[in-house]
Amino acid sequence: MAGLVNNLLILFLIFQNSCLAFRSPLSVFKRYKDSAKSHSNECLGSNRQLVPLSLSDFALDIRMPGVTPKQSDTYLCMSVRLPVEEEAYVVDFKPHASMDTVHHMLLFGCNNPSSDEDYWDCDGGTCTDTSNILYAWARNAPPTRLPKGVGFKVGGEEGSKYFVLQVHYGDVSAFKDKHKDCSGVTLHLTNQKQPMIAGMYLMMSMDTVIPPGEKAVNADIACSYKMYPMHVFAYRVHTHHLGKVVSGYRVRDGQWTLIGRQSPQLPQAFYPVENPVEIKYGDTLAARCLFTGEGRSSKTFIGGTASDEMCNFYIMYYMEAKHAVSYKTCTRNIDPEMFRNIPQEANIPIPVKPDMTMVHGHHEEAKSGDTVSVMQQPKRDEEEVLDQGDFYSLISKLLGEREDVVHVHKYNPTEKAESDLVAEIANVVQKKDLGWPDAREFSNKDERANAILVRDRIHKFHRLESTLRPPENRHLALQPPKPGSGNWEKERTGDLNIEEVVDWPGINLKLGQVSGLALDSNSNLVIFHRGDHVWDANSFDSGYIYQQKGLGPIKESTILVLDPNSSAVLHSTGRNLFYLPHGLSIDHNGNYWVTDVALHQVFKLASNGAESPLLSFGRALQPGSDKNHFCQPTDVAVDPVTGNIYVSDGYCNSRIVQFSPDGMFVMQWGEESSVGQTKPGQFSIPHSLTLVSDFGQLCVADRENGRIQCFKPETGEFIKEIRHPLFGREVFAVSYAPGGLLFAVNGKPYPGDTVPVQAFVMNFSTGEIIDTFIPLRKNFEMPHDIVASDDRTVYVGDAHTNTVWKFASPEKMEHRSVKKAGIEVQEIKEAEAVIEARLTNKPMSKELLKKEEKHPVVQQASTGVSVVLITTLLIIPIIVLLAIAVFIRWRKTRIYGGKGGGGLNLGNFFASRAGYSRKGFDRLSTEGSDQEKDEDDATDSEEEDAVPHPPAIPPSS
Repeated sequence: MAGLVNNLLILFLIFQNSCLAFRSPLSVFKRYKDSAKSHSNECLGSNRQLVPLSLSDFALDIRMPGVTPKQSDTYLCMSVRLPVEEEAYVVDFKPHASMDTVHHMLLFGCNNPSSDEDYWDCDGGTCTDTSNILYAWARNAPPTRLPKGVGFKVGGEEGSKYFVLQVHYGDVSAFKDKHKDCSGVTLHLTNQKQPMIAGMYLMMSMDTVIPPGEKAVNADIACSYKMYPMHVFAYRVHTHHLGKVVSGYRVRDGQWTLIGRQSPQLPQAFYPVENPVEIKYGDTLAARCLFTGEGRSSKTFIGGTASDEMCNFYIMYYMEAKHAVSYKTCTRNIDPEMFRNIPQEANIPIPVKPDMTMVHGHHEEAKSGDTVSVMQQPKRDEEEVLDQGDFYSLISKLLGEREDVVHVHKYNPTEKAESDLVAEIANVVQKKDLGWPDAREFSNKDERANAILVRDRIHKFHRLESTLRPPENRHLALQPPKPGSGNWEKERTGDLNIEEVVDWPGINLKLGQVSGLALDSNSNLVIFHRGDHVWDANSFDSGYIYQQKGLGPIKESTILVLDPNSSAVLHSTGRNLFYLPHGLSIDHNGNYWVTDVALHQVFKLASNGAESPLLSFGRALQPGSDKNHFCQPTDVAVDPVTGNIYVSDGYCNSRIVQFSPDGMFVMQWGEESSVGQTKPGQFSIPHSLTLVSDFGQLCVADRENGRIQCFKPETGEFIKEIRHPLFGREVFAVSYAPGGLLFAVNGKPYPGDTVPVQAFVMNFSTGEIIDTFIPLRKNFEMPHDIVASDDRTVYVGDAHTNTVWKFASPEKMEHRSVKKAGIEVQEIKEAEAVIEARLTNKPMSKELLKKEEKHPVVQQASTGVSVVLITTLLIIPIIVLLAIAVFIRWRKTRIYGGKGGGGLNLGNFFASRAGYSRKGFDRLSTEGSDQEKDEDDATDSEEEDAVPHPPAIPPSS
């Protein structure tokens, strides 16, 4: 019997040790904090931090340790070891950098960094072994988003053990003040296995030559795909100044399927593919870059300077974990003849507005005739690169005369040889350039020619468009986000969090019904309101004739221009002109365009305060549906490029009307919604318009159909619909902010509906909801219009509460940044203070507690589950042991007739064992308490009324 007891106790010890062996991210954080190298970091104020997010997830901060580059085009590297030995997955990235100081950042995964210093010059490379590119950023790009279930695998037996951050500092004039830079990226990692592994496929042309004056020059790339299926979910294009359009395709059985097509002169983001594309064994991947040689007096070659060109098409993909390959390249054209059948769209440049163009190359290009000045770059007699020749010979030279690999790949392209070459190219690509080659010297066998390929080929990654999850179909009917997903999960579906600016005094303005909002060229807020007039059930008869003409026009100023910070009224206009104001927009010349639903008219007004319209459309107080009449028109949009005028008409007409810049009728489209399911191009009160300049679309808030429809403005051709269950039955207004974000507000729920009235931030490309927001002061009742600025400041006007709210991201409102570096110091210091308090059991200040409630630093996803799990694991063995003790006691009582034979003393048993310590138990208890956080403090938003008010009569307001 004693042997049985001993065996049971041994099993208990094993079980208890296995429980202790389960390390939460908090214990990993403690271990990592003790073992990590100490870095001098004047920006962060402390060492790098590992932040636990849940039992399985943690965040790893990778930052430059307070560096000051001395000269332009400096490449600095630093490394961070993965804090866990087991396999982990990177599922999210959050950059911390500013385009003012950083040209681009690359994050590599490898096992042997080139140096063990805190940071080093990347001249010596980033890694000494094969490395994989995990992330890239440039020009204030938002975070990269991976689809759910997809991650970059690191750690374990096969994954990378180190992260190496490479930062390219382009123009160091930003460091004249000698400030320290801590640019970098925060990774979200999980130890939960991901079914799909992410990777990058780079297609690049190596030998294109662009003749001077040539109008159209094609650079074609094509490779056969000989691996397991990969699923493409995002793409990016890159050229320098001469590139007009870059297109990528999958070719299968002669059919060309578009992966992505974009102008390289637009922000060079990773864009989600419009429709999911699967690449299978036997497919061909093809890409074309369209260049022009116009404006050049000499040949242009592929290279890294501003006077050179590049032709790159990047593909982000995922594969099943068991077949995953994280990096692939294609630098050939296996079948030039196939490009005779390339879709014609690949040969058509994409028009780009001058204010949307990006700076290309490693330096800014400054032209004076054909002269190109490369900033901060030492002058060479000839800034040219290889004009022709054998790419494989160049690879051979780079690989140290590895003719075996090159020869086999060129003449016997087996899968093994191709994978070997890809690995070797990856080694070369991740190193910084060793010099600037000269084409003539190369022809004389100068060894410096290898710098062409050694140069960092994957550079200047521009802003990464939020969420890369591809849409399931063209009509976006997406599910609402699941509640309780935590702040980090919320960020994974988008990069923007919006809250009310609670100290903005504009909420206290005395206004009438707020019907329209706009922003002028100085970012001043312009409000269109109804003064003492009110739209109610008595305003119109059944024929839409205004019934309150006897009141006369509104006597006070209906258009107010406000300072965006102080809300002070800068100037006003619009007296004695309007009866029931509705829509407002401002054209690129600063003119106001307004609609009046009582007058059934549209007006163009000068912004200088003149009280008479510059242009009028429609007949005063006469509703109609022909070319010369409107019926309660709702909004106006003016194309800044063409000058065309678009009017949404309106409450009693269901159409969009287009006019020429001089006011002549051009065309109209739209019809009343049919009974049952509404069709594209049908409207039930087209209530608000916004021009989506980045995509060349005009979007309409189709109010009573609860959706947003987008069209080609020149033709009225339907492009897509965005509809969400969270919209409810109505969408009142829509506004687009450059960079890919769409903002909208819905209407008050009908009786029985549970969808709250709120505002939305959406990814325009995918239609996915990034964030929803409501005010803290007062409540939305009928948010009637919304407008967003380029910096994502948002204003919402309400026609029932007569209120205007200002919203912005918490970072914009609360965080101070290091000068020109974009590093959120305040946020980091607060995070450190909170974590330190938790680790040392020190009390937090009231201010920190408040901020912690508003912005939790350590995310407690599934906290309740964690507590239950730990408690269960502890209680079960105790219950089993108690049962065993009772059984032994009973047996001994029976055997000895009730006389005790000695009790089972667990304390004495453990104390008698050599090496016994209570520390293991104490540590588990501490970690358990650290995980116990009141989840009720995670929200700071007021609830909407439980019982919704009856809705307003649909034709009103």
